[in-house]
Amino acid sequence: MRFGLVKCHGSGNDFPMIDARDLSLSEGEWAGVARALADRHGPVGGDGLLLLVPGDDRAAFGMVMRNSDGSEAETCLNGVRCVARAGFEAMGIEAATVRLKTSHADAVHDVDLAPGVYTVRETAGPAGLSTAAWPIHGAHDRLVEAVLPMLDADKRFTAVTMPNPHLVHFVETVDEAELVRLGEICEAAPDWLPNRANVSFVELRGDALFVRTFERGVGLTDSCGSAMAASTYAACLTGRIAWDVPTVVFNRGGLVRAFAGEDGMVTLSGNATYEWAGSVTVDLATETASDLVVERRFPEEIAAWDAVKRG
Repeated sequence: MRFGLVKCHGSGNDFPMIDARDLSLSEGEWAGVARALADRHGPVGGDGLLLLVPGDDRAAFGMVMRNSDGSEAETCLNGVRCVARAGFEAMGIEAATVRLKTSHADAVHDVDLAPGVYTVRETAGPAGLSTAAWPIHGAHDRLVEAVLPMLDADKRFTAVTMPNPHLVHFVETVDEAELVRLGEICEAAPDWLPNRANVSFVELRGDALFVRTFERGVGLTDSCGSAMAASTYAACLTGRIAWDVPTVVFNRGGLVRAFAGEDGMVTLSGNATYEWAGSVTVDLATETASDLVVERRFPEEIAAWDAVKRG
């Protein structure tokens, strides 16, 4: 099957994105498309697959995000910005409510984060603190800088849903090997954590945050938008930064501006950058991609974002 697509990224979180509003594939077929297109050894590659899909009575359009293993995520805030841009352009609008798997997000075309950087401001939430919603079996109903002995007897985690599940641990310095160790425990879906979790180590750098995430269904990734939102909320909740005060949140892929309210709503303002547009064939039976044709490139957008990353 031949698909038109755009390769895009939000804060370095990169995806092939398909306008699927008029496409009818089964859940299993879309999972296979995601595995084929997000395969780093294939012709496209990415942290997952984004789909622009129809909205509902509340939303102008919707987003489906599938991880590189084919599983569907409840949300992906870096992806929301990219899909919002595609939806804005397709419908000739500048703001919309976006339907997600289990919630909605509000998005608006924002003032450029930097010259030439297409920027979207998104508000999502409310963040949740009940571990019953994950579930985390055997844990207290709320975990706020608390030990989760099934995972690690020494570290303190804050458990936040955005609405996808996040375990946030504040550190002096990120130890990537330790982050991977904990992420792989969660990824193995032990009995106490059947739906897995995203795990983030977060450094407080002055009044800014640096977030490094082992993403559920993906692995160690340069950026995870919902993890940046969850980390911002957790930092406010634990008194590290103030509520409703804009904060710069860094990751390996770049940065966003963020703030969280005591009502649990978190706002991120960040890039939705296009790299190229084209088409590719996916064999649904073998879940492989081939015959990629790049029809348009966006070098100015890539250069503008590279300038942001260089600081």
